[in-house]
Amino acid sequence: MRVLLCNSPASLSSSPTAFSLSKPPSLSTTSAAVVNWPQKILIGALTGSLSFGLLLSSHSLALESPLSLAQPSSSTEHCREEESEERSEKAPELVTNEGIVEETWEIVNDSFLDAGRHRWSPDTWLRKKEDILGTSIQTRSKAHDIIRRMLASLGDPYTRFLSPPELSKMARYDMTGIGINLREIPDENGAVKLKVLGLILDGPAHTAGVRQGDEVLEVNGLDVRGKSSFEVSSLLQGPNETFVTVKVKHGNCGPVQSIEVQRQLVARTPVLYRLEQTDNGATSVGYVRLKEFNALARKDLLIAMKRLQDLGASSFILDLRDNRGGLVQAGIEIAKLFLNEGETVIYTVGRDPQYQKNIIAETAPLITAPVIVLVNKNTASASEIVASALHDNCRAVLVGERTYGKGLIQSVFELHDGSGVVVTVGKYVTPNHMDINGNGIEPDFQNFPAWSEVTKHLRTCHMLQQG
Repeated sequence: MRVLLCNSPASLSSSPTAFSLSKPPSLSTTSAAVVNWPQKILIGALTGSLSFGLLLSSHSLALESPLSLAQPSSSTEHCREEESEERSEKAPELVTNEGIVEETWEIVNDSFLDAGRHRWSPDTWLRKKEDILGTSIQTRSKAHDIIRRMLASLGDPYTRFLSPPELSKMARYDMTGIGINLREIPDENGAVKLKVLGLILDGPAHTAGVRQGDEVLEVNGLDVRGKSSFEVSSLLQGPNETFVTVKVKHGNCGPVQSIEVQRQLVARTPVLYRLEQTDNGATSVGYVRLKEFNALARKDLLIAMKRLQDLGASSFILDLRDNRGGLVQAGIEIAKLFLNEGETVIYTVGRDPQYQKNIIAETAPLITAPVIVLVNKNTASASEIVASALHDNCRAVLVGERTYGKGLIQSVFELHDGSGVVVTVGKYVTPNHMDINGNGIEPDFQNFPAWSEVTKHLRTCHMLQQG
């Protein structure tokens, strides 16, 4: 059982107007998605230096010396043929210095979204290609320098080059706490399989018997088929030296094995909560502070909210001050907890159709009580997704300062020589069609309001929405 800390850095007094808006400590988390560009398959969307999601391609992991790439065994000739094809696809290819530069040019040409002041255009980008590739590039370091200057000319601080060691460091990020990374792989019937594509050599899972390419079927007896890699990573996390049982199918054709793995990394809850009394004890308020959006955020917030409800909380405060983001998917899933089925969490906009989405809530909300969301100038990225979703759907009022304004989506593309590029490919737009990036979100109140004001504000918001 996970123990949640029932304290907070802010103090709620019995008078709402005296509520402290002092700053909690600043926390952030960063990870990355890696894409095998030669196959032009985008497998992850990220959100800049402040907030990333993690998905890994098998091609990128093959470049990592600390990672085990042992091939799963096969019981039939059919499986052996499939694995042989997979191995041949991962064979290293010779690439010229000019080829690396042209790869980068093509990625930007196909995917880059200029979220700035229209400094990029297809015509100017084509001229840059002609200028750069008009001469021979003698060394790999020279090619990398050209790529850095080429990306810098875009005027986007988040689009940047990654050296092979930098890309390698990103690929080793472990969301699960047992030394594996998971990827959702569609099969021939359209169903999604969850496979181990990233295995740390001599890590907990590898030592216990999990192998590269294994399909994950169950975690602690729970069937995880159809669940996302994010959800399953959350289930795998837990306190240091505790055990988790993972049922996997080795290779394409089995066998199926249940493996007990001892966690070796400390999974820290980002949620702090407490019950406060206001109006001389007449009103119970559930205070929840969310420090960052990691793989435990949704699960632990859900536990905290249910416990506060059981204790009699009739309204809630969600403190997102100095929360600079984390895993964007965690932010999206947390926002859904407060929204009605069919309501929009966020829109994504990009040149590629896969980044043009309307993300909606699929179920009824966890709570319907009034909510105050505390924000400040350091509330960024995934935090802004949550704040805008609750605000624009009339589920919460925002109190504090204008937020940071980080609403870009980045993807990480691997190049043929093991280096990579991070490229802005999209941006987030609020349910009310406001561009978060560079603008931030304006709060409804600068000072803590009375709960009667909160209720009145939300009622008026609903009336305006219904016309």
